[in-house]
Amino acid sequence: MRRQKKTHSEPRVERAGRWLHDAHLRRERFAPLPEELAARSVDDAYAIQAEFVGLRAAERGAVVGYKIALTTAAMRSMAGMHDPVAGDLLEKSLRRGPARVASADYLRLLVEFELAVELGEDLPAVHAPYDREQVAKAVSAVMPALELIDDRNADLDVLRAHPLMLIADNAWNEGAVLGAPVRDWQRFDLAATRGVASIDGKPVGEGVGSDVMGHPLDAVAWLANNLAARGLGLWRSDIVITGSIVTSKQPRPGDQIRFDAGKFGAVELTVD
Repeated sequence: MRRQKKTHSEPRVERAGRWLHDAHLRRERFAPLPEELAARSVDDAYAIQAEFVGLRAAERGAVVGYKIALTTAAMRSMAGMHDPVAGDLLEKSLRRGPARVASADYLRLLVEFELAVELGEDLPAVHAPYDREQVAKAVSAVMPALELIDDRNADLDVLRAHPLMLIADNAWNEGAVLGAPVRDWQRFDLAATRGVASIDGKPVGEGVGSDVMGHPLDAVAWLANNLAARGLGLWRSDIVITGSIVTSKQPRPGDQIRFDAGKFGAVELTVD
């Protein structure tokens, strides 16, 4: 898998990435970066994210895909952002369902319910901008996914006051649980696909693919263009989780979580 070679960052950005990494290692509650390290722009926030993720990659493996957050206007308004947010997925944080996680490993575990795609072809920066049709040609499989998030007991008012922190903090991603890939996905209507979330067999929410930026592949196109603006690309075998179609849920120990995406199958998670 090809990734752009990391360029040298200014010392302030490196210190900010280290500050975030250390805060996670110390299991500290979500807090804004010190003023002298804080992101000054969206581009600056993504540079800090790259530093933070680079440090995490030493423990959790290489970047193998991406997440897209804030894919609805309501969520963006809640977080004080105008655009969706991209985050990196690391190799050791991805699991195939059924999976188990321990709630004690997180300060506050949240689960989101998404459609994921696997790429079979590259979408390099040089060919941007991309649209839904171009992205569709590069997608080799679709599957249901449960995103694992740790907001580290974030105070929403603090996030609204420092919205670029969500970018810098890698959109709070702690991995994902993936269902079985569906290779003949073109037979089905992604936008009309209905997904149902349940906990211990009881439905707790549902949505459709069009809830994600109008179409899940529009979300992937947005991601490809966001990466291209940073000199990055999407590559064959990358996984992209496209955004939750159900509001996030906070599971308790003992919960059995299931996301059923109809013809795209289901994925399950047990929380210990």
